[in-house]
Amino acid sequence: MSNNRLSCSIACKDRDETVHLLESICSSARVSNVIGSGPLLLSDIPESCRKSKTGVVLGIDEAGRGPVLGPMTYGCAFWNPDDQDLIPKGFTDSKQLDKNTRSSLFSSIKSCPSMGFVLRVLHASEISRNMLRADPYNLNAMSHDSAMEMVQAVLDAGVKIDTAYIDTVGIPESYQRKLEREFRGHEIKFVVEKKADANYAPCSAASVVAKVCRDSIVEAWTWSEPGFEPKDGKNYGSGYPSDPKCKSWMQNNMSGGVFCFPDFVRFSWAPAKLAVKAKGVKVQWKAEEEDDNGEKEDANQMKMNMFLQTVTKKGTVANQPKKRRRFDYFDKAKLNAITEVVNM
Repeated sequence: MSNNRLSCSIACKDRDETVHLLESICSSARVSNVIGSGPLLLSDIPESCRKSKTGVVLGIDEAGRGPVLGPMTYGCAFWNPDDQDLIPKGFTDSKQLDKNTRSSLFSSIKSCPSMGFVLRVLHASEISRNMLRADPYNLNAMSHDSAMEMVQAVLDAGVKIDTAYIDTVGIPESYQRKLEREFRGHEIKFVVEKKADANYAPCSAASVVAKVCRDSIVEAWTWSEPGFEPKDGKNYGSGYPSDPKCKSWMQNNMSGGVFCFPDFVRFSWAPAKLAVKAKGVKVQWKAEEEDDNGEKEDANQMKMNMFLQTVTKKGTVANQPKKRRRFDYFDKAKLNAITEVVNM
């Protein structure tokens, strides 16, 4: 059931399960992989939130949008406004708080039975894959979709939402209209503003969830590449491209010219792109050959004459077309074609 809760937006059954799954997400990268999406965790739902007729107040904010290293995390926090006196005090933009204060506030969120929260993790591999596909899925679109995923998860848990405060990504008015279209009929009042995390307590609490969880994931990152041990360890600073420590770490940890970096790196960011272009193995895609009719041949397509033997006038069997020889690199690296993809 735990895995289902992380992939299907199912609310946790109680606070103990919430904390357990949260720790499993923040302690290592094992709940995600390079072919799937990162986890979405919906906490247990406070009883007062389920029973509220007028609806809860809810806030959404992100952390880690700019770094070239590590995940981007989205946090959401919600509560029944009638329980305002039971909600911890001191929430503000988490980026303006020191680490100890953020950690203390996050502990208060986890231990407060009147507060619910959601965490969505977009690992670097997910961001890279989406942005580098043939039809690019940009970071703004991913951010909007992540926010809508979390709102939908809360609604699916049977919670009515009165007002949602969201720190904007892009133009606030456009984003607000998009949210209103998506959730038409739910009578949610959306407040989308710049610096909403500094102005509205639910958004500030969401900022704390996002920031503390991202920091924990980055600090506890487990390398998914067998045998990879980075030079300088995890001395990569903030992970932002302008950070000298981050620049040095990336320069020292380009491991080979084919895969280049571990999946902790966002390959869609300019510093990674430029490094791969400069030092990566060049791949030349051979042009398809044309047949007598001017049509391009597909090297993988089976043809009828491949199943027939051609006999010469002397009665000997002519040689059949040979398969194209594999590149030496694949033999040296002992790489074989994938025959089956198994989800672990």
